[in-house]
Amino acid sequence: MTFSLPSVKSLPELSDSKKIEVLDHLFEPCSTLQAFLLPKVFLANFQSYREFIEASRKELLKFLSESKNGSDPRISKIIAAHPRLGAPKPGKVAETLSEHSSAEQKSLQGSPEEQAKLVELNEKYEQTFPGLRYVVFVNGRSRPTVMQNMIERIERNDIELEREDAFNAMCDIALDRASKLGAKL
Repeated sequence: MTFSLPSVKSLPELSDSKKIEVLDHLFEPCSTLQAFLLPKVFLANFQSYREFIEASRKELLKFLSESKNGSDPRISKIIAAHPRLGAPKPGKVAETLSEHSSAEQKSLQGSPEEQAKLVELNEKYEQTFPGLRYVVFVNGRSRPTVMQNMIERIERNDIELEREDAFNAMCDIALDRASKLGAKL
């Protein structure tokens, strides 16, 4: 990976295109997330990327709490920007994974049967929670561990907690990515 995060102290002075590039490397590329976070978190001065990402988390969770039952369509757009875990459904064009997502999901590679099970769980999750994607901080977790978490969250059947879990996972992933991109947290 050749991208390096700019100094966190330089964030307020960056052009919008450079700010978007930072967001796209920390989170998944998503114009809705970019439009939401640009005016909220890039104005402040931060001492670390941890502070920056935690400010983003705070804004996202505040957004959830202020949205009546998660009815704002931007919430689903932000969450659905995250790629599905595992192999694409047979016969469908594979989703294009970001370089970061591809590396993060390496631990999910498995047999064709395991891939089929993960595809099935993704479909069940998305039927249970329309408009959402299952988002979790994989961080090298095994396929069985991730699949068990997915099953538990489907069985919990609480869309409000799913939205909150997704936003928290996105920020946990961003912290990990920032570290891998050389940021001191």
